[in-house]
Amino acid sequence: MIAADETFDGTWPFLARFSETSGFRQHFVDEGPAEAETILCLHGEPTWGYLYRSMIGPLSESYRVVVPDHMGFGKSETPQDREYTLRTHVENLEGFVEDLDLTDITLVCQDWGGPMAGIFAARHPDRVKRVFLMNTVFGYGGGQAEGGKTPWFRWIEKHEEAGTLEGILGELGSTVLSVMKIIGFQNTAAVDDTWIRAYSAPFPDRASCIGAINFPLDVHYGRFLPLIFETMEQGDIEAVKQKPAMLVSGDMDYGIAQDHAISDFKGLFPDAPIVKTPGVGHFCQEDIPDKLVALIDAFMQANP
Repeated sequence: MIAADETFDGTWPFLARFSETSGFRQHFVDEGPAEAETILCLHGEPTWGYLYRSMIGPLSESYRVVVPDHMGFGKSETPQDREYTLRTHVENLEGFVEDLDLTDITLVCQDWGGPMAGIFAARHPDRVKRVFLMNTVFGYGGGQAEGGKTPWFRWIEKHEEAGTLEGILGELGSTVLSVMKIIGFQNTAAVDDTWIRAYSAPFPDRASCIGAINFPLDVHYGRFLPLIFETMEQGDIEAVKQKPAMLVSGDMDYGIAQDHAISDFKGLFPDAPIVKTPGVGHFCQEDIPDKLVALIDAFMQANP
């Protein structure tokens, strides 16, 4: 785990807080006025809350901004006796939200944060006010990618079948930039020694990479599908469809194809706004943080 007080040369100046309600030490930041509307930001693979570092400050001027690190990522603990599946991450999210008693949440989600947010919203629509998706899918909107598997999941398939995937993703302390480029990292101008250290720090050894290894395998082996079908049958999808929603989608996302993100979103929110961002990759928080802050603020103001 990263030291609680690590700021990465001041680029992560936020007070570290911890919740243990889900059975592990989960790190999060909680910035902005406590009485303000809550924005809950969810990251994905293989990042952590650091991905939102340029957005937390501006958003917290008007909103309460809560950014947790998922189990096995960032400053959160990486227990070795837990299953790292979408189901477990959603259950952890449920415990976390209940622990902080978050209500009227605006869910801001990217990558795996999308399916987590989508399932959470269907299970707990009473706690969710709005949803803001970035380069992600909820997973139950019926969306598809016309070109089949994206470069990221073709890479996952190749290395899993060759028996080399765990070896590569198990060395994220050294390979995190290369892996992020496969998924669609574009803003290489942001990369310096501090950036590398911040994204590498959660992965000092093979055991610490268990979460990052298992996220893409949920898709490769279809392990996430039973939970998606369960959510469609038992969750309140109609309530989710009534929420104000917005999608931002980059055309250089090699993890989730733009046509997949858009078609899945339209399946749930046919009349909701979609912003296509040319030249933006999978990690849009790195590429266009200022634009995202402006879009989130305008979206919330337009949907009081």
